[in-house]
Amino acid sequence: MAKEKNIVVGLDVGTTKICCVVAEIVEGELEIIGLGTHPSRGLRKGVVVNIEATVESITSAVEEAELMAGQEIESVYVGIAGGHIKGFNSHGVIAVKGSEVGQHDVDRVVEAAKAVNIPMDREVIHVIPQEFIVDNQDGIASPIGMNGVRLEGKVHIVTGAVTSAQNIIHSVNRAGIEVNDIVVEQLASSLAVLDEDEKELGVGLIDMGGGTCDIAMFMNGSLKGTSVVAIGGNHLTNDVAIGLRTPNREAEKIKRYYGCATTAMVSEDEIIEVPGVGGRDARRLSRRVLAGIIEPRVTEIFTLIQREAELNGLADKTKIASGLVLTGGASIMEGMPEVAEAIFDLPIRRGLPKGPTGLSDLVSSPLYATAVGLIIYGYREHMSGRSHKLRGRNIFDKVLGRMKEWVTEFF
Repeated sequence: MAKEKNIVVGLDVGTTKICCVVAEIVEGELEIIGLGTHPSRGLRKGVVVNIEATVESITSAVEEAELMAGQEIESVYVGIAGGHIKGFNSHGVIAVKGSEVGQHDVDRVVEAAKAVNIPMDREVIHVIPQEFIVDNQDGIASPIGMNGVRLEGKVHIVTGAVTSAQNIIHSVNRAGIEVNDIVVEQLASSLAVLDEDEKELGVGLIDMGGGTCDIAMFMNGSLKGTSVVAIGGNHLTNDVAIGLRTPNREAEKIKRYYGCATTAMVSEDEIIEVPGVGGRDARRLSRRVLAGIIEPRVTEIFTLIQREAELNGLADKTKIASGLVLTGGASIMEGMPEVAEAIFDLPIRRGLPKGPTGLSDLVSSPLYATAVGLIIYGYREHMSGRSHKLRGRNIFDKVLGRMKEWVTEFF
């Protein structure tokens, strides 16, 4: 395969699917040239539980993307998720050396904000600047060149379990591919589905995957908080399998084709066929029965998300005036926005990936939000001249080398 193309590859290692998106940089623009997907076997709630099965799934998805793109894939940007992902805000203060704020001062204040106690089994994945304050003047995006004697910096720090991240990196490496960087999945998705106007006005993103629902809140153009709820689409599938007494693989098909998050949207005369288990005959049931199984779980998921947002101080409706954006595979189900709107009492919309051109119609679904966001992230890294590959046992060595670059990583 040809190697001369300038490509960026995003690899979404999810609980239910592995998705690989290949994009070529043509005249400064991203053009999607390949897509590969494969059922994910080996992960549970975003965390690797079977290395061999995960490697096999990654290899299958990457090979499919290589065939479509006609391009060998050597390195990727990988999404990371799971209940172990934790985000918190921090604040740093320094005295400015001289009368004018320089890059060195910005680096120092970010370093000061990062100087917090983190357990030994956790490491920093992202440090994302929110705003800077120069002599009590707040709301400053870039303080370089301003006069002042006191510089403060507010940042959002995202950490993850070292072993969970190492296992994902190890799985990708075992598939013969290098990892350029790891990116928290809700942040990647935000790059693909959110508008800058929404971020400025205030918006919440809920990335609904198979094993987790990942949350990100933006206000005044910057990231204010992240969180993870360890429940997702797979729980709906399990409920359908138990409630209808059908195998899990059939329950997944029924959920995808006939599932509805609220009984109010289902007509009484709609009938579906449910395969039996253990050689039993198939049965015909009202689609309302299916909706009646799904609706309580969907309500529970959104209620847990609301509670998590409240615990993290992210539930102030006046600060997220744009409302909420649902994305991810589980958000595709009919009725999801309606249930969310009733619970959150906010405007709700589904988020579709946008930005890249080329074969963009292949990825115009919430299923591919994270993968598309990863190539956008990789494209920004490439255009800024930042390029890293994670090697060695301590995959977070890259954090020290990137201290001077964090200030430019606005999502």
